Amino acid sequence: MTSELQNLHNVWLSNRTAQSIPVHQISFDDLSNSIISTGPFYFYIIDFYDMTLSHVSPAIAEIHGYNPETVTFNDILGAIHPDDIDFVAKAEAASTNFFYNKVGYAKMLSYKTSYCFRFQLENGEYALFNHQSLMLSLDENGGLGKSLNIHTRIDHLSNLNTYKISFIGLNGEPSFMDLSLDEDNQNLTEFSKREIDIIKLIANGLNNAEIAEKLFISILTVKKHRTNILAKSDAKNTAHLIKNCILQGFI
Repeated sequence: MTSELQNLHNVWLSNRTAQSIPVHQISFDDLSNSIISTGPFYFYIIDFYDMTLSHVSPAIAEIHGYNPETVTFNDILGAIHPDDIDFVAKAEAASTNFFYNKVGYAKMLSYKTSYCFRFQLENGEYALFNHQSLMLSLDENGGLGKSLNIHTRIDHLSNLNTYKISFIGLNGEPSFMDLSLDEDNQNLTEFSKREIDIIKLIANGLNNAEIAEKLFISILTVKKHRTNILAKSDAKNTAHLIKNCILQGFI
């Protein structure tokens, strides 16, 4: 194992559970339904206790050329572009810091973590992928158990990586988009569930009147939300906002 991959492993090893924790509360069908895809993708469940994989999607063979029955976690990590491994390690460390020091580790089960990096394809070329992870189990001390990881090819949408990380709230939790790894993120930009609902409706082509009717709010309230959303996201316009949200797996 290279020193870069070892540094990445160390992020998880220092926070993993002391034993494998089964996931009883979520069915695999529910997990599959939680996947947001904007391009070719595959998924798997990683057990951080022993770094074993399960429920590996057959699509990994088409994308990376790996046999879903025999592929290992190190095989997948080894396909990361060498120039992006350091970023991935920093993103994973930033994710740990966010949950343990900002919102509380118990909230980890109600968020998807999202960022992008380059992956090697079966033909040896590299393409930009979006990585989303959803923690499925923790121990009583917040040790990492099992996680659903989803890797989606997005180079048809963009070839430029922002090198930022997003935390997508589930079950009514707020979301945080495009956080820089170079900052301590003391002033987190928070997107409420209502704002995320409006973003999704905009992406579906609804105008202000239709959104107001759908959410049982006034058109003026919708306009205020849209103004606040653009200001928070630092997006140039709605099209820029929607593109960024798609790349980060918000919608």
